[in-house]
Amino acid sequence: MPDDGIDRIPGPPTGGDGVKAIVAAGGLHNYQLKLHAEFGPVVRFPLPGADMAVSVADPVLLEATAEIDKRPEKLFEFLEPLQESGNVQTLPADEHVPWRRVMLSVLAGRPSHEAHFAQFTALTASMADRWAENAARGPVELQKDLSELSLRMVCEYSLGNGLESEEAAGRVVSAFEDVLTDYLARLYQVDVGGTEEERSVRSEEALTYLRATVDEVLTAHRERGTTEHADRSDLVAALVRAGESPARIRDTVLMTMMAAHHTTGVAISWTLYLLARHPEVAEQATEEVDRVLGDRGAPDYGDLRPLSYLDMVLREAMRLYPPGPYGAREATEDLKLGEYSVPAGTTIFYPFWAVHMNPEHWPDPEVFDPDRFTPEASAQRHRFAYIPFGLGPRSCEGAALAMVEAKLVLAMLLKRFRFQMAPGQTVTPVERFVLWAAEDIRMNLTPR
Repeated sequence: MPDDGIDRIPGPPTGGDGVKAIVAAGGLHNYQLKLHAEFGPVVRFPLPGADMAVSVADPVLLEATAEIDKRPEKLFEFLEPLQESGNVQTLPADEHVPWRRVMLSVLAGRPSHEAHFAQFTALTASMADRWAENAARGPVELQKDLSELSLRMVCEYSLGNGLESEEAAGRVVSAFEDVLTDYLARLYQVDVGGTEEERSVRSEEALTYLRATVDEVLTAHRERGTTEHADRSDLVAALVRAGESPARIRDTVLMTMMAAHHTTGVAISWTLYLLARHPEVAEQATEEVDRVLGDRGAPDYGDLRPLSYLDMVLREAMRLYPPGPYGAREATEDLKLGEYSVPAGTTIFYPFWAVHMNPEHWPDPEVFDPDRFTPEASAQRHRFAYIPFGLGPRSCEGAALAMVEAKLVLAMLLKRFRFQMAPGQTVTPVERFVLWAAEDIRMNLTPR
């Protein structure tokens, strides 16, 4: 007979300080690895903002949760200050389904990807040119520069208008950092520097700046909409056509910018980090880029599919360092997770990193091996063994766009540079809503 109630699920002693345990482990991402290594594939634990949660690191058991279309509101309420039209992250299913349909019509569509591809290429070339000019001055900071690049890409994509300069993109990135640092400190009650009042002031000023920046771009978008770009397919135009309110459009743009610039930037950064540590893989990936591109400095959209080994490298990097290391849903009905029964209303925690490190589905999980993603190997694996973009109806709407951007940027950078880790650094993954390198990743570049 199955056990009843989440109190029968193994986990740390009840009544403990969940925040203290997470901080002691070095972050929620590390805490999840520790919990599942100790207690098995299903664990209950106190999650800040959600009381008791059930974490599932077995892809087979995740099947029972795959159709849930509800996020736990309490867990995501820290994002409410960013929203004026209701928290976009926790829209009820009847609102979320049509909203997601609009998002996917833009973010997941090949015609739209192709329409923006030339501008993505130009933005990447501009950053690479700056890297080449400054190569003799010292190492580059991958996360900083690549986050700014991917932010400019998503602004171009979602707004039909990129930020005016790399300096402007840097100011937006810095503003997002101020907001997220404040929210992270509140959520986990950790010391991230400065007083609570100082962080709050910086956060409010940053949020005011972000809203003003988006409003300026939206105003420019409306003006262009009456002229030569009236029929251009971008996210704002799609939301307008769908009848969304101005507040919902601005909230959607802010959340899209926040999610996309961090996740894509860190995915590319971790990939280059792994390539620098595994020169034999870097050589094979570079040879493929040279073969597909020939004398060209950048791929065309149609070249992305033939870059199959580069695709495998990127996917393996996101297995080892998933940009978003976890997610959460709220059970809308009673669930069976193996031998356990979980009641409706329970927070179901998705520890993406622990799923990706599950040795039952990933032999030698800590080894970097792109051959895990050959078509033959992938076909033999459970579909939820690899979930860097989540699963089900709340999975990332921008997954297809992120892969296009990341493969384009990697191909162009591998064509132009060889990457070598700057000496004297320790790269430590930390949880800042994304899997971030604590002190960035400093890389020396050699032009090819």
